[in-house]
Amino acid sequence: MVIFGLVGVVIGSFLNVCIDRLPVGKSLLHPASHCPTCQRRLAPKDLIPVFSYLWLRGRCRYCRAPIPRRVLWVELGTGLMFAFLWWRYGLTPELGIMSFYFCLLIIIMVIDLEHGLILNKVVYPATATALIIAAFTSDPGIFKALIGGGLGLVVMLLLALTFRGGIGWGDVKMAGLVGVIVGFPRILVALLLAIVGGGLVAGILLALKVKGRKEAIAFGPFLSVATMVTVLWGYGLITWYLSFF
Repeated sequence: MVIFGLVGVVIGSFLNVCIDRLPVGKSLLHPASHCPTCQRRLAPKDLIPVFSYLWLRGRCRYCRAPIPRRVLWVELGTGLMFAFLWWRYGLTPELGIMSFYFCLLIIIMVIDLEHGLILNKVVYPATATALIIAAFTSDPGIFKALIGGGLGLVVMLLLALTFRGGIGWGDVKMAGLVGVIVGFPRILVALLLAIVGGGLVAGILLALKVKGRKEAIAFGPFLSVATMVTVLWGYGLITWYLSFF
């Protein structure tokens, strides 16, 4: 579990590259890692996940420009997530599938937080990949994945048309991806958790005057977290709910 957690920290470093470059249309491979302020190419000792950030106290070695704290949190978070997934699934095909999905959701979540964007270049290939995975697995399976994807797309589309400006088209497309990942009926759990969670947080931010009524609040992070929860405990939540009837 510790070793896989360390692998997650390293992968988290690559996720940071995706988060930095995908929104601005840059290649993930070229140029080599460099400081965005002074453009100086980073040495290998500057690229050790977590350690380099702490050793340099969150600043570029060469120009002393601050490095976003997000870099550290994504690396640590991905490492902890990988350790948890190993503990839950062990060395199984599900471990690889869930690791891929969770990394994907982290990328979508952070890009939406920082840029207010859910990128087609991420959602479309991810949806196609999720359909291929569903075709070769029993949970959710291709039919439940297709139903879940269609239902997620339709529900969010109706919300977007009803509350114009409150739901973006990127959120609609992402709901389709979420439906393919979790399948039917768990898509209902994911959407409910995202909507309730988003509403609660929005209410708190408005009450504390952190956000104004006309300021947008990214919905992608709520969909991402809700998907993670649903993947892990969705069937249990459905069983718990139905037990009341």
